[in-house]
Amino acid sequence: MEWTMASSGMAEAAGTVITGLLAGGHEAYFVGGCLRDELLGRPVHDMDITTSALPEEVMALFPRCVPTGLAHGTVTVLQNGYSFEVTTYRTESGYADHRRPEHVFFVSDVKEDLRRRDFTINAMCSGLNGALIDPFGGERDLQLRRIRCVGQAEERFGEDALRMLRCVRFASVLDFAIAKNTWRGLMRQRDKLAHIAVERVRAEVERIVEGPHPQRGLALLLRSGLLPRGKAPFPWTGYDLAAAAARTAGLGNLQDARLRWALLLHALGSSAAAADELLRAWTFPGATRSSVVAVLRVREAWDAALSSVAPDAPGATEGLRRRWIAAVLAHGQSAAEGWLTLLAAAEDAAAGPVPAPDLAQGSAGAATASPALGPAATVPPALSSAAGQQPVSATVQARLLRSWTAAMPLRSLAELAVTGNELAELLQKRPGPWLGVLLNKLLLAAAAGGIANDKQLLLQEAQRMDRDEE
Repeated sequence: MEWTMASSGMAEAAGTVITGLLAGGHEAYFVGGCLRDELLGRPVHDMDITTSALPEEVMALFPRCVPTGLAHGTVTVLQNGYSFEVTTYRTESGYADHRRPEHVFFVSDVKEDLRRRDFTINAMCSGLNGALIDPFGGERDLQLRRIRCVGQAEERFGEDALRMLRCVRFASVLDFAIAKNTWRGLMRQRDKLAHIAVERVRAEVERIVEGPHPQRGLALLLRSGLLPRGKAPFPWTGYDLAAAAARTAGLGNLQDARLRWALLLHALGSSAAAADELLRAWTFPGATRSSVVAVLRVREAWDAALSSVAPDAPGATEGLRRRWIAAVLAHGQSAAEGWLTLLAAAEDAAAGPVPAPDLAQGSAGAATASPALGPAATVPPALSSAAGQQPVSATVQARLLRSWTAAMPLRSLAELAVTGNELAELLQKRPGPWLGVLLNKLLLAAAAGGIANDKQLLLQEAQRMDRDEE
């Protein structure tokens, strides 16, 4: 088979594995996602192989292999620096937990193996000669840009409830439609998502939100009602989700995954504290959770600044500048820049609605555009001049805030020209919470340009601040 979307090294190594299986008197084929992506012209990142050989026969043929899942017939073969999952033809039964089969039976017919798979576009295989074995019409469904279950959708989703989220994920990432019978089966079985571990659900939702067509995936999740039926907390109603769609038009344009999550949570009206709790419950990695929450904390700090400073009050602009610098220092320049990027995304959302897609379809046709966006996004009150001019756009606001950030001579305590020990010695006090407070006051003063970042000047300022506290 001639591969155009896989690296030549991986394709050659996989071919060597198949050749070895054939030489041992067994059948062997490329199977599943690698063929789907090759036919779609998408990059192929890994290759799976299905074979009539039993796991022990596979292990006898290849000197370097890992018994990945012998009970399910899977052996990982290591060849030329690549790893390939080689799985024996099998059928399955008894999905008591709606996730994994209780019984696995090895079979000799590859079509029986293909029959157990989730969607037609994943139920194709091909030998070294490139001839496609496609008993369920997967290639035609690729041409029609359609997600369709193998056999009865209700049975497939009942066997493994995670397949419902996989269905939405494939439709979102590939920008495909979902066949009507498949959609009906999903709706009938959606309560079974409660059986799936939070980590599994989160992984699928991540791939939807961070994929190329997140709005389509979110529209499907909204219409399906899947997420409220999962184990993880989901505090929003369908109305909340529909309203949030109006504020996420720019979601797919954000390249940074943390900003996509921040925009989504912002659109859903989540506070930073609530977002932190929610992301923790959804088992997001700590680094992701912290970076998303930091962006929302910058939003809250800036909203508080805007609401506390009257535009026509004396020194209003300077007061806002200092509050912005304080937010940058407290939450980091990366988080601050992230919030400014979201401001622009929110303004893009306000530009106007886009058409709603067909979320499910019949035997012909494919998906169209992104989900409908309603009213424009709510952007925090924009800056106004001391003369009381009309609020400026988010773009102009962001440009001004970036200029304030760029003018900061320092951005962290590590850059401050005085240390905590020096302050404690000067003031003849034992280190304690007061020291951190004082250091941060000095940092803000220096970062805002009120005092030069000079040790002697900072020590003098520290003495003054300490006297004022007495």
